[in-house]
Amino acid sequence: MIRAAFAVAGGAALLLAGRASLAKLLLVAGLPGLAAPLLDDPAVRGVALYQAGDYAAADDAFRAAGRGSTYNRGLSLAATGDYPLSRAYFDAVLFANPADSMARENRNVVNALIPPVLGQANAAGRIAAEAIATSGGSPVDEIKRLGRPLDAGRRVADAEWLASLPDDPGEFLRLRLEAEHKRRLSMGLTPPEGGDPW
Repeated sequence: MIRAAFAVAGGAALLLAGRASLAKLLLVAGLPGLAAPLLDDPAVRGVALYQAGDYAAADDAFRAAGRGSTYNRGLSLAATGDYPLSRAYFDAVLFANPADSMARENRNVVNALIPPVLGQANAAGRIAAEAIATSGGSPVDEIKRLGRPLDAGRRVADAEWLASLPDDPGEFLRLRLEAEHKRRLSMGLTPPEGGDPW
C-alpha cells in the first residue's frame, strides 16, 4: 500500500513538473528513445535520438538546432554516412577552436573513411600534374609530375639539381642583369653602348 502511494505521488509530481522533467528522468534511466518525443529543444532531442540510434532523425534535429550543434551534427553526419559533409562540420569546429582535440580526432577518423581524390591538371602549363589527396594532408603535398621535364635540355629541377647550383648571389645578380640588358637591347629599348651622345 505504501509503495502504491509513493508511485502515485511520484507520478503526480512528474505530471506537475512537466514533459522536460520526465524526459530528463527517462534519459537518466537510459531510455533516450522514449525521452526524445518529450523534448522541445532540438539540440537535446538530437542527443536523445543519437543515443537511441536514430541517426537520421538526430541529424535533422541537429540541423534545426543550428550553429550550437555543429560538433554533434558532424557526428550524426558521420553516422549516416555523409563523410565529406561530416569532415566539413568538424573543420568548422576546428576553425572556431583549433585546440578541440576531440573534434580533431573525429575529423581524422572521418577523413580516413573518405576515398582519395584523384585529379588531373588542366595541362595549361608545361607539366601535367595529378594530385592525390591523402588523409590528414593537402593534395599539394602529393603532386606527381607527369609528362616532359622542365626544360628542353632534359634537366629536371629536383633536389639534386638545386644542390649542384653554387650559392653565389653576386654571380646570380650579375648574370640576371646581363640577361636583362641583352633583352632590352634586342627590343630596342636601350641605346647601344659607346659612341658620342652629341
